[in-house]
Amino acid sequence: MDTPDLAQQLQAIRNQLDHITAEMDLASRRRREIDELKDDLTLIAKDVFNSAIVELEDIAPFVNTGDFLYLIKKFLRNTSNITGLIHKLESTIDFIEDGKPIGKELFNDLLLKMDELDRRGYFQFFCETFRILDNIITSFTIEDLQQLADNVVTILNTVKKLTQPDMLMVMDNALEVFRSLNVEDVEEYSIWKAARELNTPEMKRGLGFLISFLKNVSKNQVIEKQE
Repeated sequence: MDTPDLAQQLQAIRNQLDHITAEMDLASRRRREIDELKDDLTLIAKDVFNSAIVELEDIAPFVNTGDFLYLIKKFLRNTSNITGLIHKLESTIDFIEDGKPIGKELFNDLLLKMDELDRRGYFQFFCETFRILDNIITSFTIEDLQQLADNVVTILNTVKKLTQPDMLMVMDNALEVFRSLNVEDVEEYSIWKAARELNTPEMKRGLGFLISFLKNVSKNQVIEKQE
């Protein structure tokens, strides 16, 4: 009865020894790995340190040890300011993140609006407008523009007068009459026939208008010369 119990105990002891041996092997393997990593890091650190020394030799004449101390002190004095700046930066980042959906929606609306303008011909119109400006710039000199600037008030006043309703009506009637005439088939008038036409009411009113117009033009020229 004692023999089986003893055998079981020995087997349990062997199992524990095997487990302990396995744990020791694992610990030994990890220790070797850590030692190898430490050796590799030591070599890397040494290379980095040597490289840093070589690089710092170039800036050594321009660096003073006191500058580092001053910089550290300055940094420590402004810790609160730097912290506030970081908080503001974080707030700005949060604001940008919150505004991304709105910005995306606005960008899509802008694309749709630009597509609509393109389909309606706005961009082509602006391109042709630039062509007009280019033709104006290449066709006129600086002196011409200076003269235009000196006389722009007079030009605008003339345009203003021409765009009055009564003036537009007169010009429209004149153009309508000219368009209704057949220039290639105009009736011929002899001197006697022309003299007879001068006695018609229409020609008398036309001559009266022409004479009054010429008299007023001459009168205005005299007034402008006196001024």
